[in-house]
Amino acid sequence: MTSSTTSEKGDLKAESGTTTPAPGRKSPSILEDPEKDAGILSPSVPNDSAPQEEWTRPYTPWRWVLVLVALYLAAFLYGLDNTIVADVQGPVIETFGNVDKIGWLGIGFPLGSIATLATFGKAYSIFDIKWLFNGSLIMFIAGSALCGGAPSMTALIIGRVWAGAGGSGMYLGILNILTINTNSIERSMYMSGCGLVWGIGCILGPVIGGSFADSSATWRWAFYINLILYGILCPVGIFFIRSINPQPDKTFFNKLRHIDWVGSFLNAGLYTFFASAFTFGGAVYAWNDGKTIAFIVLFAVFLIAFALQQTYMVFTTFETRIFPIDFIKDRTLVLLYIAQSAAATSLFIPIYYTPLFFQFTRGDSGTDSAVRLLPFIFLVIAAILLNGFLMPRFGYYMPWFLVAPIFTLVGSASYYALVDASISAGKIYGFGVLMGIGAGLSQQSSYSVAPTQVEPHRISDALNFINSAQIGGFVIALTLTSSIFQNIGFSHVSAALAGRGFTPADIHLALAGAKSDLFADVPDSVRQAVIDGIVKSIGNGYILVITAAAVGLIAALCMKREKLFMEVGAGG
Repeated sequence: MTSSTTSEKGDLKAESGTTTPAPGRKSPSILEDPEKDAGILSPSVPNDSAPQEEWTRPYTPWRWVLVLVALYLAAFLYGLDNTIVADVQGPVIETFGNVDKIGWLGIGFPLGSIATLATFGKAYSIFDIKWLFNGSLIMFIAGSALCGGAPSMTALIIGRVWAGAGGSGMYLGILNILTINTNSIERSMYMSGCGLVWGIGCILGPVIGGSFADSSATWRWAFYINLILYGILCPVGIFFIRSINPQPDKTFFNKLRHIDWVGSFLNAGLYTFFASAFTFGGAVYAWNDGKTIAFIVLFAVFLIAFALQQTYMVFTTFETRIFPIDFIKDRTLVLLYIAQSAAATSLFIPIYYTPLFFQFTRGDSGTDSAVRLLPFIFLVIAAILLNGFLMPRFGYYMPWFLVAPIFTLVGSASYYALVDASISAGKIYGFGVLMGIGAGLSQQSSYSVAPTQVEPHRISDALNFINSAQIGGFVIALTLTSSIFQNIGFSHVSAALAGRGFTPADIHLALAGAKSDLFADVPDSVRQAVIDGIVKSIGNGYILVITAAAVGLIAALCMKREKLFMEVGAGG
């Protein structure tokens, strides 16, 4: 059967299952100028339009293997640290107290990433890739060292944000190094492997973090372990990765002038004030308190200022601005952005709140509760692999975005409707399987489709656009879910303990999962009422997953039914 589809701009056509570029547009997988794929300009990048025998990788086979191991290990570390604190919050509270700041443990790392992601994306087209990657890696490790040795909760939070910023640059460095050292035929394989390793790190974070928290090593080694692995990465990063300077004719200070510093400041500010408003609101300050209102107002001001600055290129240019705001005029790119944000929400909320459910209802240790995530983990990995293998081969992307949120919607709605403290573990696993399939089927899809919607020299912008959707979706989802859990959970637990003399700090301590006298000093019926209230607040957090799945489903229905020739992308 002959099929024919045309992209919205009329620049891609598929006939009889074959996609060809329209006049004036290069195939997204066979680029005339592929060095722009990574936002860099270097003669060492393979020219994919030339015969493959004319290009030789500038590494010997054994040296390239070492580089790959180091890059994939770095990708694993970045994924791991996104979720490593999901199962160590209770022990951290036991060490420091400061339960009012507990939400920042999970939010801090992705907040640091999203605040610097776009800036690093531009920096890799200006500065030497090798040394920018190594500098980002040092930032990440320095933040991890501060977390491990933190003398206070504030120091731990600062370390998390700092590590997230370094991790963002580190991951973008991995993508750039892989891109400039592979041709179009093999690039999809390397990128897919990178995305998979990152995903494995994300979903194993709670298991590894919980294992350290329950051992004599304590939760601090959930961060110190990064320093040991850095010992493996460091020699390869310094002595084996080749230096690539995209703009060798410019001085260092001249390059600094090409960074959109105003945009970087406004971007960091808007996410910081958003997280502050919904982390402190209700938990630390009342919603009508002047501080909470100030955070919300500042978030709105920074958001509007950032949009105007990027649109009208104030103190920046079209080439140097950090956010490709012109993409919001492209139907497909906007829908991909929405779908990627929804996919990130469906992945990270179960990762953080499934272990918490089992800790409260079954009395599980950190390790045991994290192991309960395995059904979800296995299905996410399987779904990512299935999507990565089949979607580029069949070329149709809309069905994947359509099916994924249906699985997520069924799983999350069932969880919300049926969960209580006495529900069987098997049912929770079943809900997790459905949500895992949904989270995995579209988790990497946008990274493959987005490059086909832009000119070759803007592929880097397209990937950064989708990256901001993924990490930004993570920040927003975790911030809002933490706010729901803390505020609704506090209300439920307060009602169950009314008249028993417990302070608000006692209640927040219990909600953090820390050991508390609250559960030891009350009758069994009251203890059960407290647990029921906590479970109900966890269930309420899944309203956000339901909403994200519904929005993702609508976005999928609005996508074009087109067939594209694409490469497998790498998210993170």
